[in-house]
Amino acid sequence: MTVRGLLAAVLLLILIPVPAQAAPSNSDVRWSVQPSSAKGPDGRDFIIRRAAPGERLTDYVGITNLTTRPLTFKVYGTDAYNTEDGSFALLPAADKPTDVGSWIELGANQFTVEPNTRLDVPFAVSVPVDATPGDHAGGVIASIAEEMVDPSGQKVLVDRRVAARVYLTVAGAVAPTLKIDTVRLEYVQSANPADGGEMTVRYLVRNTGNLRLNGTGAVRVTGPLGWELARTELMEIPELLPGGSVTVTEKITGVQPTVRLNAEVTVEPANFEQKLPAVTRGTAVWAWPWALVGLLAAAVLYLAFRFVRSRISRRRKKTEALGLDPAPAS
Repeated sequence: MTVRGLLAAVLLLILIPVPAQAAPSNSDVRWSVQPSSAKGPDGRDFIIRRAAPGERLTDYVGITNLTTRPLTFKVYGTDAYNTEDGSFALLPAADKPTDVGSWIELGANQFTVEPNTRLDVPFAVSVPVDATPGDHAGGVIASIAEEMVDPSGQKVLVDRRVAARVYLTVAGAVAPTLKIDTVRLEYVQSANPADGGEMTVRYLVRNTGNLRLNGTGAVRVTGPLGWELARTELMEIPELLPGGSVTVTEKITGVQPTVRLNAEVTVEPANFEQKLPAVTRGTAVWAWPWALVGLLAAAVLYLAFRFVRSRISRRRKKTEALGLDPAPAS
């Protein structure tokens, strides 16, 4: 767990294509949060809006109390980011939002929802006049802080949160771009030369544009003169927010050592509207075929030995033909 996660001490559940719910086994407090309207849920999975700089939007989240007693929630907006594995996450409660989360305004900080009842909470998004074009991601969170007992028996305050995602696209010039920052290779030969070896390819994909993007990645391994040795299946690149990144790891077995192995990574980015040009990056690693090198070395030594013996034998025969004693060996 990261330091940020420890400081926050939260259990965060993110909205998926059904209303997000909090229902841990050691608590009877359950609720859900979903996009809504003044008349109730409208079927949206996420809150996705477009706006111009300086524009003010209004929207709703529905908070449903799934228990038999009233619950009071702290409701607020925050920013989203990508975790190390590319997952969508929201800032811990202790972190102050600086992007779309700071643009979200609610009429109050706390709302009480009656038992088995849904409350449709209005909120506004005031887009700054100097807001950068492109996608901005965050969420509207409904949270409850509960006192619980940890495995060591100590009482801890846990901030349990449920959120509805918010995606806001600010009008202006867009630049959807993915970049492969680094490619690293490792190669380990098998104990059995016939099995080749295992190549591990790690590459970092970063969203350097201003639109959220996903895509697919693949690796092609070649030897001398472009001889193709292996090619991976397409791997899904998760949706990356602007500035987000993910490290992808591929393990390829049965790669024969050919002195120099080259790996070329190709990532095809995509968004919800169009397919974008692929980006590629490659690197290489030394992979000596030690079994073959050993055989060649043994063959060279054997030939050298035969050559020396042959010369000694010819010299001895020549000496004997002249009636001379062979020179003593040194």
